[in-house]
Amino acid sequence: MKWVPAAAKINLALVVGSRREDGLHEIVSVMQRIDVCDIVELERAATLSVEGFRQDTLVGDALRRLAEEAGTDPGWRVKIRKRIPLAAGLGGGSADAAAALTLANPLLEEPLSPERLAEVAARIGADVPFFLEPGPKLAAGAGERLTALDLPQDYWVLLALPRRARKTSTGHVYARFDESELASGFDERREALANALGSLRRPRDLAAFPANDLAKAAGRPDLVDELISYGAFRADLSGAGPAVYGLFNHLPDAKRAARRLRLAARARVVAPVW
Repeated sequence: MKWVPAAAKINLALVVGSRREDGLHEIVSVMQRIDVCDIVELERAATLSVEGFRQDTLVGDALRRLAEEAGTDPGWRVKIRKRIPLAAGLGGGSADAAAALTLANPLLEEPLSPERLAEVAARIGADVPFFLEPGPKLAAGAGERLTALDLPQDYWVLLALPRRARKTSTGHVYARFDESELASGFDERREALANALGSLRRPRDLAAFPANDLAKAAGRPDLVDELISYGAFRADLSGAGPAVYGLFNHLPDAKRAARRLRLAARARVVAPVW
């Protein structure tokens, strides 16, 4: 049985526009993996089975779609060891699905090309194509148009989950976003992000990125402001939350902030990974 780590992500920026005719939203997002990983194992089998995570839907769906695209039956046994917090805005399900695709595709008699595999991934979920290839990326469209970015990696990420947070579904967060006037000014915020990326030289320059457009609709936690007060040079919600991240130049500062948050949140300090 072969295995790969499936790393979580944070959205260093998330600019959201209005709902499109296909029901999806136009977005521009800067996505960065972090060192919080599930483990996905896969081997050939007579039928498809997914073990270790009873709530899984994406991995099974991904492998069925892969088999359909390849004109074969889905015959794999998958085992998932969960480490990424569930429903937190960290992309755990999408990371697992992408990992399963990358393990299963080479086992096909005629493996799909990277382009066809990316098309399959995009039909599973907007974040799944991001996880197929390493490195931070700029995601556009509904998330399927990806451009590799060369971002600084020499900083620390304090990842915090508010202890009393109740996860609101991503669909509900987008619905609240649509009900507000938050989508107006999308072009201006997109341009501001492009300008910030153009002048990015060091980790602290990430502070110039626009704030997460979904934060208000998701119920922006007070932890965001607390992390700034504890020395983070940038803090925000990841995706539709409720996970919050703070970026720190120095590890001792990040660890000190994590200790101060221990009553309000489950906090851990991790690093960006490629």
